[in-house]
Amino acid sequence: MSRLTRRSALALGGSALALPALAQGRFPERPIRLIVPWPPGGSADAQLRSLADITTRSLGQPVVIENRAGAGGTLHAVHLAKEARPDGYTLGQMHLSIIRRPFLVRTPQWDAVTDFTHIIGLTGWLFGMAVPTNSPFADYRAFVAYAKANPGRVSYSTSGIATTNHLAMEEIAMKEGIELLHVPFRGSNEGVTAALGGQVHMVADSSAWAPQVEAGSMRLLSVWSAERAPRFPTVPTLKELGHDIVVTSNYGISGPPRMDPGIVRALHDAFKAALMGPENTRVRNQFDMPLVYLDTEAYVDFIARRAVWEREMVNRLGIRME
Repeated sequence: MSRLTRRSALALGGSALALPALAQGRFPERPIRLIVPWPPGGSADAQLRSLADITTRSLGQPVVIENRAGAGGTLHAVHLAKEARPDGYTLGQMHLSIIRRPFLVRTPQWDAVTDFTHIIGLTGWLFGMAVPTNSPFADYRAFVAYAKANPGRVSYSTSGIATTNHLAMEEIAMKEGIELLHVPFRGSNEGVTAALGGQVHMVADSSAWAPQVEAGSMRLLSVWSAERAPRFPTVPTLKELGHDIVVTSNYGISGPPRMDPGIVRALHDAFKAALMGPENTRVRNQFDMPLVYLDTEAYVDFIARRAVWEREMVNRLGIRME
């Protein structure tokens, strides 16, 4: 072998050693950590645990859930964006609060568009507007008509200021040309109780109102999903009511910035197969979680477009957290 050939071979060997694990057919070769930024037991935790169990079987390595609750579900964001290695072994739930938070604070700690590798969009929740059955609002149009005639007098509850449902109601009010009174509570169940007790006119939140609607103590005026909810097939969507608005507070899975595209593709494919399978579908149906699948390219695009919308809404409303 000539010296040039030998050098070339050595260089090729060095390059092969430098290739990512996937290129050498070895990803994953150890457990993958998936951070869930909520306490155990909630709907997102249940859905992601199901996803992790299924992908553990398909990938041949454990996908381990780590619950890291705090800071409104954003405690893990700095770790993903600034500290974790981009090797595919540390991932986390990406949700709208992570996109929104940089626009609510004076000193942002991350940029949701540039500081993460977005892998796949998964699911969200069923949102809607519900009123007690003795409410004068027989349907959505009756609510709008009353609100137009009585500016600022129609009150609604949400699970907090600057939540997805709060911003959605502000957008609905803007499009309808009405003024509403927002009454935030600490959680959606408290908002349901307030509506039933007459403290507010309606609850605008995720499906904590569903048992009361099914029991006949509340009436559902609209759902905010892309399609009518299977549990409430007679209730119109916002799109059917004339607004190009879909609100699911959808979330996905992301990792640290600059992950290898081959590893991203392998993770996407494994998570997609688990998401579409019967086991995870049962979990999603149990919690009224609509399928909001987005492949990697579409999810990256969604994050970028959503960041623009979040910034505009937060600035228009003048909301700040510090």
